[in-house]
Amino acid sequence: MFIMGNFIMALVKIIDLALTLYMWIIVARALISWVNPDPYNPIVRFLYRATEPVMEPIRRWLPLRGLGIDISPIIVIAAIIFLQSFLIQSLIDLARYLK
Repeated sequence: MFIMGNFIMALVKIIDLALTLYMWIIVARALISWVNPDPYNPIVRFLYRATEPVMEPIRRWLPLRGLGIDISPIIVIAAIIFLQSFLIQSLIDLARYLK
């Protein structure tokens, strides 16, 4: 079963890296929203396309639409931190158990 444990450990590293990278994309999107970015810039377009499918449902769910404050990045980052703390650690424990 050590092969399955090693496979799960490798998968955990990839998931953790992807979550960390996505968290930094969310941070970059939040920082860009403080200025008036060029909407035709490829980097800005990538950031919007990468984050909008996750942040738009949260914005619709939150009652703070009219206040001009967007806290959806904070909620997404908190969810990522939760996944890294709970899901990743649970998978690491499972991989160690299988070794």
